[in-house]
Amino acid sequence: MSGSPDGLWLFDGVCNLCSGSVRTVMALDRKGLIRFTPIQSAYGRQLAQEHGIDPDQPTSFLFLDSGRALEKSAAVLALLRRLGAPWSWLAVIDVLPRAWLDGAYDWLAANRYRLMGRRATCMLPTPEQRARFILDPPIS
Repeated sequence: MSGSPDGLWLFDGVCNLCSGSVRTVMALDRKGLIRFTPIQSAYGRQLAQEHGIDPDQPTSFLFLDSGRALEKSAAVLALLRRLGAPWSWLAVIDVLPRAWLDGAYDWLAANRYRLMGRRATCMLPTPEQRARFILDPPIS
């Protein structure tokens, strides 16, 4: 998708694991390089559909990285690399076979609500976090 923001994380805003991960990345990314959009927002739904993800039953998040829309373990690894040291060092797991990494990702994604719960409504950013969120599609 040309013209899409770089460093944008499309996440499941009602998933406690996903929302907690977003809050953690916001705290670790002190330069504010990573931005966020919940799949439940207008823009999130649009991005999900453009990349073959059902916005009502998401099985992966997307991370837009240097013009590429990444999913599953590739998205996690690209996101870790953006955080810088020491967090980027965790991307060393990229030496493992992608099938193993994606298998672990698929298991966690399939069980995320059971393991960590689900919110009744989408995570909303605090006023301090608002600048890091994109909720509406950009005007072309």
